[in-house]
Amino acid sequence: MIRVFKHYVSHAVIVLGFVDLALLLLAGELAWDLRIYQIGAGGEPFGERFGAILTFALIVMTAMIGVGSYGAEALRSMRYAIARLLVAVSLGVIGMSLLDFIVQTETFWRSVLLYAMALAILFLALNRLILGPLLGTSTFQRCVLVLGAGSRADRIRKLARRKGGSFRVAAFIAMSDAERVVPDARDRQTIPDFGRFVEDIGASEVVLALEERRNSLPVKDLLRIKTRGLHVIDFSGFIERETGRVDLDTLNPSWLIFSDGFSSTRLASSISKRVFDIVVSLLLLGLTFPVLVLFAILIKLESPGPIFYRQTRVGLYGQNFEVVKLRSMRQDAEKDGPKWAAENDPRVTRIGRIIRTVRIDEIPQAWSVLKGEMSFVGPRPERPQFVAQLEEMLPYYAERHMVKPGITGWAQINYPYGASTEDARQKLEYDLYYAKNYSPFLDLLILLQTARVVLWPDGAR
Repeated sequence: MIRVFKHYVSHAVIVLGFVDLALLLLAGELAWDLRIYQIGAGGEPFGERFGAILTFALIVMTAMIGVGSYGAEALRSMRYAIARLLVAVSLGVIGMSLLDFIVQTETFWRSVLLYAMALAILFLALNRLILGPLLGTSTFQRCVLVLGAGSRADRIRKLARRKGGSFRVAAFIAMSDAERVVPDARDRQTIPDFGRFVEDIGASEVVLALEERRNSLPVKDLLRIKTRGLHVIDFSGFIERETGRVDLDTLNPSWLIFSDGFSSTRLASSISKRVFDIVVSLLLLGLTFPVLVLFAILIKLESPGPIFYRQTRVGLYGQNFEVVKLRSMRQDAEKDGPKWAAENDPRVTRIGRIIRTVRIDEIPQAWSVLKGEMSFVGPRPERPQFVAQLEEMLPYYAERHMVKPGITGWAQINYPYGASTEDARQKLEYDLYYAKNYSPFLDLLILLQTARVVLWPDGAR
C-alpha cells in the first residue's frame, strides 16, 4: 500500500487509476480526431487541445472516485464496476459540458463529448475486464508473515481471503503453546534460522498478532527481522491500515499514544478547513435557497408543525449546540422520548422520506457550519441522551468529540445508517480513524465519495 498523506491506498487502485487516466486521455484525443475527420477540417496542434483533453480526463476521474469506482466492491464485482462507470462518465460529461458553457471553448463540441463519452465507457470497461482479474493476484499483493496462531491471526486470515485483497499470508507462526485457531500454523521451534526462513518465503512485512505480549514478545526474532530490512507492524496498526477503521476489540491507550496520528501540525489544515467551510456553506445556502423554499412549502402542506426541526447535539469537546434540519417526521415523533430512526420508520412523512433519501433535509446544517459549530466533514453529532449511554457502553467514545462534528464523514460513507449500540460501535471505529488520520486529502476523499451515498442511498432512513 502507498500512504498518501495519512491515508493508505492500495497498489492495485494506484495502477488502475493511472491506466484509467491514460485511457481517458486517449478517448478524448480519439473523439476529437474522429470529429475532425468527419467534417474534413484541419486540426489544431495537439498542444493547444491537450489542456481541454486533460480537463475532461480529470473531471471523469473525479466523478469515478465520487461514485465509488475505486472502492473495494467495485474491484470485486464487474457488474458493480460497470454500473458505477456508466454513472461516473455521464456525470463527467455533464460537468465538462457545464465547464465548456462557462469557459466558451471550441475544443469540445457536443459531438466530440458524445464520442468521448462512448469511447471512455468502452475503454474503461475493457480495462476492468482485462486488468480487473489481475488486481487480486500476487502481482499486486504484499507477502505477509504473521506471528501468532490465535483469534487475531484468524482475523488476518479471513481478511486475506477477500477477493481483490491487498495482501496474502505466506505463513502463520505459532509462537507459544497456547490454543491455536489457525490449524496450519507452523511451530516456531521447527524453524532453526528465523531470518533465513523469512527470506525463503519472500515476506516483505511481518505482523505481530500475539494474543498476549507479556513475557512472550519474540524480541530476538523481531530484531533479526527488522535488521534484514523488513517492515514490522502490530496487529492494531495492520487492521487500521487494511480496513480504514480503528479496531476497538484490540485497542489500548498505549497504542493510541505511541502510534502515528493526532498530529500537532494541524494548524494550517484547520485554517484551510475553516475557510473552506465558510465559503462553501455560503454558496450552498445561496444556491439551494429555492429548493429549501419549495420543500418548506411541501412540508407545511403535508403535516402540521414547524418547517425546521431543531435538536440539541454534542459537538467539539463535548459542548452542546443546536442543529437545524428540515423536518422529515411527524410533529409528535418523539412523544415517547428520543429514539433512533429505524428502517421504514412510520414516523417519517412522505415528503420526509424523499428529502431523507436525497439528503435535502441536511442542507440547513450548513448554517451550523457557517457559525463554526460544525464542519462539512467530521463525525456525525449525536444527541446528549445517546452520547451518555454510548460513553458508558463503548470505550473511547468520548475521543470522537476531539474533532468538530460534520454533515458527512468517514463513518457515513463506509457504514450504513446505524440504529443500535452495535452500529454505533462500528461507526465509532471509523470516527476514530478519521480523528487519528485527519488531513485535507481525507476530507476531499470523503466529500467526493458522499456523492455515492446520495446516488445510492442504501443507508438513508
